[in-house]
Amino acid sequence: MKKTSLSSALMIAVVGAVALVGCKKKEEAAPTPPPAASAPAPMVESAPAAPVLSVTAVTVGNAAAADMTVAPVAVLAAKDKIIVSVKTSGTASNVPVAAKLTYQDGQVAGEQSATLNATDTGTTNIEFANSKPWPAGKYTADVTVDGKAAGMPQQFEVK
Repeated sequence: MKKTSLSSALMIAVVGAVALVGCKKKEEAAPTPPPAASAPAPMVESAPAAPVLSVTAVTVGNAAAADMTVAPVAVLAAKDKIIVSVKTSGTASNVPVAAKLTYQDGQVAGEQSATLNATDTGTTNIEFANSKPWPAGKYTADVTVDGKAAGMPQQFEVK
C-alpha cells in the first residue's frame, strides 16, 4: 500500500508541475508590453513665434480718410456718425475686435464688432450711426481685441 500511495503522490506532483509549467508558458506567450523606449526625442526646429498683435492707438472721430485714418474729435454733433478707429501692429487672422460706447449714466449706447486680419500695421474702423440724434452728454468708447481690453478708453462729448 505504501507503494500505491507513493506512486499516487508522485503522479500528483508530476501533474502539478506540468500544470505550473503550462501556466507559466501562457503568461510568457502574452507578456505585458514593455515600457516605451526612452530614446531621446528627435530635435525639431520650431518656427519663430509670430509677432504679437498690439493696439497702437484708439481714436474717436466722425470721418475716415481714404487710408482709414480718423482725426480725433473731442466734441461731436448729435447727428454725427461716430467712428472708433483701432490702429494695430502685428499679425492677426480672424481676430475679433469690438467697440462699446457707454453714455455718462453707464447705459450702453452701442456695441459693434469687426474681424481683424492684419499682416503688419493696419487700421480697423468701427462705425456707429443712430437714426435719432445722439443724446447730448459725455461718452466713453472702450475697445477689446480678442476679448481683452485694448488701447485706452476714449472720452468724447456729444453736443
